[in-house]
Order: sequence, then C-alpha cells, then structure tokens
Amino acid sequence: MRAQFVLSEIGVGLRRNLTMTFAVIVSVALSLALFGGSLLMSDQVNTMKGYWYDKVNVSVFLCNKSDAESDPNCAKGAVTDDQKKQIKTDLDKMGVVEKVAYESQDAAYKHYKEQFGDSPLASSLTPDQMQESYRIKLKDPQKYQVIATAFDGRDGVQSVQDQKGILDNLFGLLNGMNWAARAVMALMLVVALMLIVNTVRVSAFSRRRETGIMRLVGASGFYIQAPFIMEAAVAGLIGGTLACGFLLVARYFIIDHGLALSEKLNLINFIGWDAVLTKLPLILATSLLMPAVAAFFALRKYLKV
Repeated sequence: MRAQFVLSEIGVGLRRNLTMTFAVIVSVALSLALFGGSLLMSDQVNTMKGYWYDKVNVSVFLCNKSDAESDPNCAKGAVTDDQKKQIKTDLDKMGVVEKVAYESQDAAYKHYKEQFGDSPLASSLTPDQMQESYRIKLKDPQKYQVIATAFDGRDGVQSVQDQKGILDNLFGLLNGMNWAARAVMALMLVVALMLIVNTVRVSAFSRRRETGIMRLVGASGFYIQAPFIMEAAVAGLIGGTLACGFLLVARYFIIDHGLALSEKLNLINFIGWDAVLTKLPLILATSLLMPAVAAFFALRKYLKV
C-alpha cells in the first residue's frame, strides 16, 4: 500500500465532508473532555477522602445537668467523675484508638463562641450547658462502629457522634455530580459515534464509483477501507487533542489561576498536575481507536460492490 495514496485520500475525504468532520471533532472533543473530567473528579473525591478521613474524630459526649432533665439517654443523671475515668480507661485500652483528648465544658463553650458567636443562641448559652466530651482519633476511620457499640447507651454518655457521617454526605453529593457528568459523557459519546458512522457512510457513498473500480481491479478490502478509517481516526485524534487542551486549561484556570481555588479553599487538598497528565494518553488513545473501530464496522456494508 502506498502511503502517499492513503494520505491524499484522507485529505480529500476530510475536505469533502468538512462540516460533518467539524461536527465529529467537536463532539469527540466535548465527550472526551467530559470523560477526562469525570476521571479527574473521581481522583479529586478520593484525594479529599484520604485527606479528610484521616482527620476525622469520633466524639463521645457526656451527660450534663441539663441533659439529665431532658434527654432519655441521661435519665440516670449527669456523668460522674468515676464514670469519666472509667470511660477514659476503656478508650485507652481499645486497639482502634490512636489518641484521646478531653474537652471540658469551658473549652466547648469557647469553641462554640468562636464558631457561632454571631448566632442569637450564643448569647443565651452558659458554659454549664455545654457538654464535656472525649475527642477520639481512630487508627482507621472506618472503625467508628466499634466505639459506638462500646459506648452508646452507657451511663454518663449522651451520644457518640462520628464526623465521618457529615463528610459522607458531602462526598455522596460529589459522587452524584460525578455520575451525572458520566451520563452526559456517555450521551456525547453516542452522538460522536453516530456522527462518525454517518460521516464515513457519506464519504463512502460519494466515492462509491472509485471504490467499485478498485474492487474490480483486485484491490483488497483493507486497502479500500484504510483511507476512510484513517479519516475518522484523524478527526477523532484532533478532537482528543482539543479535549486534552480543555483539561489542561481548566486545571490551570480553575485551581491555580483565574478562580484560584487552591488559594481560596486552603482546606481542600486539590489534585496535582500529575493526575491530569496521566489521563492524557488514555484520552488520546480513545480518540484514535474509537472512531477507527466505528468506521471499520460502518464500512463493512457500505463498501461492498
């Protein structure tokens, strides 16, 4: 097969169907940009999980005098010194516990004032209404249920709370957004494949006399199909390159500059450039193979003489 002939046929095909070729490039670029974006979103969620779950605390809140009057869990009265000592001893003995910190009522009141000092309720609260607590750092944040089982309903314990539950709601929302992006991506991929198939069919139909003559003089099927397949692959590769550019520009302007989220949201550990760069080869490979395979199957019928 002469490479010069194949290359010339690719150029002719792309120019003949310029509008549809442009549509293929745009649809492939958008669908693969969404594909790469969904992969990066998954990486971001996993990075945030690793960062925040490592900082998760389990809190064992102790009964105070106010709870003894209103909370069924504290029906036996406020926590005693002996009960506090026993709870602390039992926590220290547990293998899942890495560190235990005690927070007094005064410290809890101070923290509340720092966080919610502007709320109307803050002015009516007093330190004795706050709860003492043990803040527990776990070796494995997934082991929260071990603490809950051991201390829920125990004398002097008002409740056991896991901050991981709050984070799970956030990550559930992010995962939902990620799946929505994947659904849109799948729709765009279907549109791109349909455009590729139609473009190849139109190109094959417009050159049916040429391909018929080539078949009659003994040209092989692959020799005839190669220009059409490579036209689709070239258009797809251009779209894939644009998709890579979109991801690089988005990472640059959203996280580093422009919106500069890395500076404005210091509490979030954003993915680095390495996460973006590792996705680019996959996007380029997909942009090359997906149109080529679609074109191959589309041509099996339309190049029969």
